[in-house]
Amino acid sequence: MANEPSCDEVLVFGNGVSIAIAGNSLVVKDSTTAKRNRTKFCGFPLGSAPAGFSIPLYNVLWAEIADNALVIDYATPASPKKHVRAAKLRYELGEQPAHAIESWIEVLLAKAYKTAQRQKRAKVLVNPHAGPGGAVKVWEHEVRPLFEAAHMTLDVVRTTHSGEAVDICAQLDIDAYDIVIPCSGDGLPYEVFNGLGKRPDARRALHQLAVAHIPCGSGNAMSCNLNGTHRPSLAALAIIKGVRTPIDLMSVTQGSTRTLSFLSQSVGIIAEADLGTENLRWLGAARFNVGIIERIFSKRVYPCDIAVKVEINDKAEVKAHYRRDREADDFQERKEGGSSSLITDESTGASEAETGGDGLPPLRFGTINDKVPDDWETGSYDKLGNFYCGNMAWMAPDANFFTAACANDGLMDVVVNDGDLSPIKYVELMTSVENGKFFDNPLVSYRKVAAYRFTPRDQQHGYISIDGERVPFEPFQVEVHQGLGTVISKTGRYEAPGPLGWESTS
Repeated sequence: MANEPSCDEVLVFGNGVSIAIAGNSLVVKDSTTAKRNRTKFCGFPLGSAPAGFSIPLYNVLWAEIADNALVIDYATPASPKKHVRAAKLRYELGEQPAHAIESWIEVLLAKAYKTAQRQKRAKVLVNPHAGPGGAVKVWEHEVRPLFEAAHMTLDVVRTTHSGEAVDICAQLDIDAYDIVIPCSGDGLPYEVFNGLGKRPDARRALHQLAVAHIPCGSGNAMSCNLNGTHRPSLAALAIIKGVRTPIDLMSVTQGSTRTLSFLSQSVGIIAEADLGTENLRWLGAARFNVGIIERIFSKRVYPCDIAVKVEINDKAEVKAHYRRDREADDFQERKEGGSSSLITDESTGASEAETGGDGLPPLRFGTINDKVPDDWETGSYDKLGNFYCGNMAWMAPDANFFTAACANDGLMDVVVNDGDLSPIKYVELMTSVENGKFFDNPLVSYRKVAAYRFTPRDQQHGYISIDGERVPFEPFQVEVHQGLGTVISKTGRYEAPGPLGWESTS
């Protein structure tokens, strides 16, 4: 049969124990361990004792010979089921030659990691105050044991104040690490990208150091998009097995400043529901819902002028563009022989991620202080409800606002809701985000753009959110840089479904 392991992929130990690499699993025939791992109810095992069990190769973290024994570290489902924990197998070699076991270990690790880098060297930044708190406990109990079991090199810092991660990354020895891992909400990744962007070798640093994310905050959008989960231990496993992936970053100019954005910019109800509920952080993600409901019933509007460099204006074309991007990924995956890693650790896939030593790329469209280019579309909005521009699909575990977002297409997705909506209509609009109908909602304008300028009007005070961080309430301009950043992702693309009606032909 196709999945039958070869003799070279099976190890036989005493007492009827054997371990085989079969397909995408490690099959262990060991009645003692299988019995110990049985599902329990109130402390009592359920069912008859099995003769063995299997471990997905994705869950295999490491294998080595230690003290004349084969030791295999792996991730196993924990209680509750939405978590994993580190576990270990150990079998004495006995009379088996060590060189044969070492060859078997190499086969196992090659199949378990595929194109992902093993033993990543990580700079870990833990924000103890992220979201509702508890990030230190999450790191120590749920995440660190998995990283250590995967034999990662860890340099851990607990941040003490806002902006500290910017300074750390601006001065980091980028040759000493492979990845930077914020354990936080989305605020710390924002600081990491901007710290790397402040360096004189910014483009090299953003290309060379991959940014990963352990979700410990309220929104956790970065992890949702790249790891496919907001659960810390599952995100840790995705980072261990994840691959380097180029990602578009955005330059935001406001006044005389230039910052980098990796996630979103927003003005209106969404921004106020986020930034205006800082006093409710103890509620976790629920604070966003409270903020949205409060502002929907207040019927606030946000007058503004918006100028946009539109690249794809029609929803049908946006959907077609997304489909072409995903089919190109699927073709690359088939070309590489079915690997789950669409982008290898050796590839760049980036047009602006040059490895030279100079700083950030020049701005193609100038800054907020320059004249709006003649080929931009301009419009005035007297009753704007929401302006939202994103570079990732998920903004929270249940909020897929940018369903057509692509990691590296050199475009930003802009959503505009204009009009004085009744509370019922607005609730219907926001509900469509959760049920997957937001993209096709006629109340929503959805376009792909290369740059834009937002100018508030008839208001002196308000909220502007850049990656969840509050900035001054004044005009700002944004443009995208294709592939400027590098992240660790589970499969080389966003873990998010596309617009309804899109179907792959693969």
